[in-house]
Amino acid sequence: MIYYVDANARRSGQGTRENPFKRINDAAQVAQPGDEVIVAPGIYRENINPKNGGNEVNRITYRSEKPLGAVITGAECIKNWTSLEDFKDVWVSRIPNGVFGDYNPYKTLVAGDWFIAFYIAHTGDVFLNDKSLYEVTTLDGVKNPVVYDKSWDPDFSVYTWYTEQDEAADETVLYVNFHGLDPNKENVEITVRENCFYPSEEGKGYITLSGFNVTKAATQWAPPTAYQEGMIGPHWSKGWIIEDCEVSHSKCSGISLGKYKQPNNDNKWSKWKYKDGTQTERDNICQAQVEGWTKENIGSHIVRRCNIHDCGQTGIVGHLGGVFSIIEDNHIHHINNKQNLAGAEIGGIKMHAAIDVIIRRNHFHNCTRGLWLDWQAQGTRVTQNLFHDNCLPFEHVANMKNMDALGEDIFIEISHGPTLVDNNILLSDHALKLPTQGVALVHNYIAGSLTAVGRGVNNGSKTLKSPRYTPYHYPHRTEIMGFMTVLHGDCRFYNNIFVQKEIRKGMQEIHDGNRDQEWTDGNIIAGTYTFDFCPTQDEWEAQFEGYCGMGSAPSDRYYNPLPVWAGGNVYFNGAVPMKKEIDAVKAEGKATFSLKETDGKWTFETNVYDLLPESKTAMVCTDTLGMAFEPEMKYENPDGSPITFNVDFFDNPRGINPVQGPIENYKGPVII
Repeated sequence: MIYYVDANARRSGQGTRENPFKRINDAAQVAQPGDEVIVAPGIYRENINPKNGGNEVNRITYRSEKPLGAVITGAECIKNWTSLEDFKDVWVSRIPNGVFGDYNPYKTLVAGDWFIAFYIAHTGDVFLNDKSLYEVTTLDGVKNPVVYDKSWDPDFSVYTWYTEQDEAADETVLYVNFHGLDPNKENVEITVRENCFYPSEEGKGYITLSGFNVTKAATQWAPPTAYQEGMIGPHWSKGWIIEDCEVSHSKCSGISLGKYKQPNNDNKWSKWKYKDGTQTERDNICQAQVEGWTKENIGSHIVRRCNIHDCGQTGIVGHLGGVFSIIEDNHIHHINNKQNLAGAEIGGIKMHAAIDVIIRRNHFHNCTRGLWLDWQAQGTRVTQNLFHDNCLPFEHVANMKNMDALGEDIFIEISHGPTLVDNNILLSDHALKLPTQGVALVHNYIAGSLTAVGRGVNNGSKTLKSPRYTPYHYPHRTEIMGFMTVLHGDCRFYNNIFVQKEIRKGMQEIHDGNRDQEWTDGNIIAGTYTFDFCPTQDEWEAQFEGYCGMGSAPSDRYYNPLPVWAGGNVYFNGAVPMKKEIDAVKAEGKATFSLKETDGKWTFETNVYDLLPESKTAMVCTDTLGMAFEPEMKYENPDGSPITFNVDFFDNPRGINPVQGPIENYKGPVII
């Protein structure tokens, strides 16, 4: 059955081509497995709540008839603005609270575990010509706005708004500084709905959403210890496909592949307070295991070819619900640039428990951080992605106090692996933040530093030890195999190119002031030298010579750092290898690179391939990398088959003695 929807129809019909529905949600209440919903171009101001899901054989497909022609929005236009006396730039709108139904975003604060609570923000937002304005906490902040220098767009930060409730009139009152513009003549919208395409019930799986522009929802903060929502999301089900969509301007998260609601453990850390957030996180993982979190029931989603941008917290968020998924060919950019939300759940993608998730051929840029894999990055593969400009802009660095806020391309936190990072181009000042173990870096171009190596395990107690214990799983399953703290090491580095960038003004001083922090060292020197504290395999194995069981001499052998392996890497511009990397190549000559955008196409150019000295590299494969220590699992495909790294960034074949880095036959500037 095919149902048709057209917002421009004279009145809502029966869903036929001749008499279409006016609202997508009308079709979503009747669509059955195997049905398709075709949506005509137009603006659909609604929250679609699918009543049914499909199945593995017969999906339910929602398709925009014209790519990006159908716009699903959580916002409403406002045209009842009046000028505030004595302040010609400040305008007032009074909104009857009945407009919002049972969810008023201007009464609801952004809140939850791992949100920094001294940031006051409502889940609602005000938009001027599709650009999000800046909320302030006093009316004076609207009358006399000041530049918010933490914003990545400080000039626009003086477009401010403030809200209050008129209880007697039962109205939401908005005050906005439009700086000389007449809001009744401009496109001014406010978010009124929490979601745009999101089933209210769990288990509505095998749905395809294709070709829509989805924008402007009043979403709530999405930490791993809470019900995680987004503008779009499968809500704890299996087999969704989200493709060819533009996803933008969510207050918090654009797409959620995240966790269902556990009423007894929903933001429990911030509500109950007596049990630490890390412990409540362990609790909710174990509870999910009992309540049906398995490969058969949850995950295996696909997000592909989407343009995801200008969201306040994350472009894609997920905990537990995103397992076994593929995220590919997306453009993820300008996330958290307003800097009006802060906490530990921010990035282009922020995923906990990305078990067997493949993240490939995506373009991450201008995000507070590009990709954050937190806990249980087991079987995760990050391959053929381009990362750049995922650190604070140049003008912010000199005013920073904490290097931890700088951001990075990839952050892998407190996991046991195996996590595979191969054939990527990483160009931000901080390339990888690695308070973790069980990571393999193969054939990457890395023009930034490795930070937080050997750190980030303790949980912040003042005087007592507080190591974080995180789960690891049976290979290619969700079932928990055990818990362990991170010992560090257990990493591999093969055939990578490391390039030391010019150090930006102010960064050396900030690094010097932060080198003793638990959460980061702020390292700004490229290379693997930060792993110098780790032993070779022979040194590590020597600790276990002789009898090691009950009654043996006391030893730290089970808690010392794990070995690290390296081979075939080349270092430019003073990038520093590990002391124990016996075949490291320190190249001569000044390495350069550039990345330029022209008409939406990005061109990468570098001279490193002209400067590469002759060195014999080896083809890398699953057997080369061995197994991640704690889960005793190999670096392999989700189906358990081995990987040979015989193709490059562009899927071109490699020779038996491949060239270092992600591009095998570089002949000059390449379009990424």
